[in-house]
Amino acid sequence: MNKILPLINLVLLLVIVSCHNNKQGINSKQQQAGKNNPVISAAKIKTILFFGNSITAGYGVDPSEAFPALIQKKIDSMKLNYKVINAGVSGETSASGNSRVNWILRQPVDIFILELGGNDGLRGIPLTETKKNLQAIIDKVKAKYSEAKLVLAGMKIPPNMGQEYTKEFTNIYPDLAKKNRITIIPFLLQSVGGDPQLNQQDGIHPTAEGHKIVAENVWNVLKDDL
Repeated sequence: MNKILPLINLVLLLVIVSCHNNKQGINSKQQQAGKNNPVISAAKIKTILFFGNSITAGYGVDPSEAFPALIQKKIDSMKLNYKVINAGVSGETSASGNSRVNWILRQPVDIFILELGGNDGLRGIPLTETKKNLQAIIDKVKAKYSEAKLVLAGMKIPPNMGQEYTKEFTNIYPDLAKKNRITIIPFLLQSVGGDPQLNQQDGIHPTAEGHKIVAENVWNVLKDDL
């Protein structure tokens, strides 16, 4: 009997070790499956959506040179778990953006950056309409994703429509930001607007170098929300 007991103990030890190794193997496979499963991986990634006009879309430059793409590169370099979606459309007004936003909001959004109104100002659209449309877009985002963070990109226009119109246009953005308690980029084109070296021949759309500065303007505000 004394000889049999050590043998039994040895067998039990081997069984315990074998079960432990199998459990580790299962856990390892589960972890690997999670990494390879796009559904699981995607659930961990948050979305930053840029909703704007031709400036956001990157008119006249390669898509990789537009400021939303530069924000994505910065995010990737810092290994932050965010993906950027560029939902900019050239020629978009606040009214057309308000009509389009419900379709865009069919996908999850964690940070929504609103860059619209510039085309309204250049066309002399009544400022009450612009403000109403921007507010409607903000309301729709909040209604669909109450936990999403909103960022409003401030814009300025040349004084072609008169000093009063120009001033009232500029004030739309801080007024809306204050009313809705959302983050604001004071002026998206700070240090770019009006500089011929940083804008294309139309004097409106940034060059690739201009987009680098715009990206910094955005990042200086956005980083606090990540």
